Amino acid sequence: MRVGVLGAGVMGAGIAQVTATAGYETVCYDVDADALTRGLEHVTTGRYGFERGVERGKLTRDAADAALARLSFTSSFDEAADVDLVVEAVPEKLELKQQVFRELDAATPPATVLATNTSGFPIRDVAGATSRPELVIGWHWASPPAVMKLAEVVRSDATSDATAQTVVDVATACGKHPVVISDSPSGTWGFVANRVYGAMLREANQCLEEGIATREQIDMLMVDCFRWPVGPFGMVQGATTGWGQ
Repeated sequence: MRVGVLGAGVMGAGIAQVTATAGYETVCYDVDADALTRGLEHVTTGRYGFERGVERGKLTRDAADAALARLSFTSSFDEAADVDLVVEAVPEKLELKQQVFRELDAATPPATVLATNTSGFPIRDVAGATSRPELVIGWHWASPPAVMKLAEVVRSDATSDATAQTVVDVATACGKHPVVISDSPSGTWGFVANRVYGAMLREANQCLEEGIATREQIDMLMVDCFRWPVGPFGMVQGATTGWGQ
């Protein structure tokens, strides 16, 4: 299987690194030449890149070299579209994603699966820009992709079983924990992870605003009580995003 990733920012480059490491020939595309350069640096010498992976014993030198050989960065949209699976990781703007999916629908082979890494736009709203809604699916990753196990796989009413299974199989091969869920209602932003996360943040901020506890105290209580690796305010500070994201 050949994978295309649209967007060479933190998320896109990281996703491309993961799929290449899993054994898939991967092409990462961006409209910005500088983003392509940064993306290559990110996956080679970045904090979670191949070199650090070798240094930390997460990858052998041969495995890292083989993964890098499977990965290319390109300014050619057609090259990134000539694949079996596309993962879109452009900025979180619905109109942009819809435009990208219209272009993918026209450029990719008829059987190509089109996955969006949206954090919360309804998949049906993205799929509606194509003539193949049965091949459109959400694949929500968490940052950094090389580390986080999240694979929130989101089906619209039109997504086929075969499409969902393809993404589950690839996500599993990438070392992720795929969970297939249903699309969110139109007008609602976020799937399971971000909706629950958002509710947590709202309550944490409410406790802060009411003067019940400080940020540090709230974080410590959540870590100590629920064994979270970090509290809600620590999560916000550590969150990062990835077309130059």
